[in-house]
This record gives sequence, structure tokens and C-alpha cells, in this order.
Amino acid sequence: MEEGPTREEDPLDAYSRIVTGVAESLRPRVAALRVRGRRGESAGSAVVLSGEGHLVTNAHVVGDAASGEAAFADGTTARIEVVGRDPLSDLAVVRADRSVPPPPEYGDASSLRVGQLVVAVGNPLGLAGSVTAGVVSALGRSLPARGRTTARLIEDVIQTDALLNPGNSGGALADSSGRVIGINTAVAGIGLGLAVPGNDTTNRIIYALLHDGRVRRAYLGLVSSPAPLPVAWAERTGQRTALQVVEVLEHSPAEASGLHPGDMVLAVNGRPLGDAGSLQRLLLSDAIGRRVEITVLRNGALVDVVTEPTELVD
Repeated sequence: MEEGPTREEDPLDAYSRIVTGVAESLRPRVAALRVRGRRGESAGSAVVLSGEGHLVTNAHVVGDAASGEAAFADGTTARIEVVGRDPLSDLAVVRADRSVPPPPEYGDASSLRVGQLVVAVGNPLGLAGSVTAGVVSALGRSLPARGRTTARLIEDVIQTDALLNPGNSGGALADSSGRVIGINTAVAGIGLGLAVPGNDTTNRIIYALLHDGRVRRAYLGLVSSPAPLPVAWAERTGQRTALQVVEVLEHSPAEASGLHPGDMVLAVNGRPLGDAGSLQRLLLSDAIGRRVEITVLRNGALVDVVTEPTELVD
């Protein structure tokens, strides 16, 4: 006898099944961190990064500490040492002194869409293995980050309404398939959380921390802000925005190249720019000491200037 049609799965049951599956996959792979530095003790979360015992967390979680402790969902603990930290991206890498669970799958945040389901796993308020779910509230946000002497914006930050509390910092933000697409970094307000996105730039930063313990960045010495292009130039170039130079710092490569406040930066080495993040992505270690051609709109005309970035010293 033929079976009748199966009942469609209730949407809430489907939602619950997805969140439960992500939680079961990630909870063993997210540790609670506790470290003590010159400014006292701090706590947060960290996500397994490699089979060699590496975990990724926030730079502000480890602060100036050199070591600490990681506690896993199965009750095991490990001593950790800080391999490298980068306050300008709020990322850090630590290494455990014992074997850790295998790393989760890492995804690419550039494929996220507003409204997409995300799951946050961390250790808020000392409550290990806590799970919250929500949606991507917004994309492309910027988050100020500061080193010892310099500051920059972390670009393309993910905004979510998944509940985050102190201690979630350094934990995982995952998509519905359990892929880690961000590292939770800040609680911006009630019902508002932010995460450093997992993308090509983040991967390059983590690679540098793993292998060098620090991130080298190129320095131009200009302060810029996105601004709309004049209509005629927008139609001519196909770009709607550019980076308007607000300030050129003294004795900087930008000053030596002849860049001026008011210039509108359209492209670097022929690659169109539209926001501060697109410029920052070009200013990692491989740009230090190399010839860079910058195309700007100045007084109604296109001008090419050549500069040679130096290494940013923080």
C-alpha cells in the first residue's frame, strides 16, 4: 500500500534543527579563555584554528598577556601561550600545550546576505558553551581599532542581533551550515553585536600572526573619507565614490608624492577604490617599499602620483 504524503516540517522545527546542529558541531571547538596581564585578568572565548593546537581570538581578550588557560566544553583545560596579536584588526592567535579538538570549517563572510541566519557560540559571563542565534542585521560596518600609537578601521564588520555578552569576544559566529564566518568582537549596544569577518584580508592577517607573530603594514600617511564623485566623472569612470584626502601627514610618503587635501583617490595601481577598506587591503606587508601609482581627481583633471609606502611602526 502506498504511503500518504509526509507532513511538511514545521518552520520552527527546521530552525531548531539548524541551530542545534551548529551548536553540536561548534561547542567542542570553542574554548573559554582566561589570561592575566599587567592590567589584570580578562576572559573571553577562542575558536580552534589548527590541528597543531592553535586558536584564534580577539587581541583585546589577550591584551598584553603572554599566557593563560583555555577550558573546553568536555571539561579539559590547557595552558596557552600567545603566539601573536594584532590590535589593529582585533585578532590574536594562541597555542595550547595539549591536543585540541579538530578545527571547524571556516567560510567566507563576503557571501553573507542581510537577514541570513547566524549562530554565535562563546562563553558569555563565564557561562561556558553558550549558544545564541539571530540574523545578519547589516554588512559593511566599520569598527575603530587602536594600537599603541596608531588607529584604523576594521572594515566590512558583520552586525548581528544574535545576543552577545562580555565573554563572547573571540567566539565563533557561524552560518547555518556551521561554517565560521566571523569572530565575535564587540557588544555595541542592547541587541547589537559585531564580528570581525572571515575573508581574504583576515586570512592574511591570521597567517602572519601564525608565522611571524605580528602583522606588517604599509604606511602612506594620509587620512581619507569616502565621498561621492561629481556626476560627470561618475559617468565617465563608472565609479560612484572615491576616497577624498582629508589630511596629509608631515614627512610621510603621501606628502613626498605630492598628494594634497581635497584630492579624490580613484585607483591604486589601476585598481578602483570606493572605500577606506579597499585602500587598507592594499597596504599589507607586500606593499612596503614598493612603487605604488595612485590616480586622483584634482581640480577637474586626472593626476597620477607615485609613492613608496614605508612600514607602519606602532
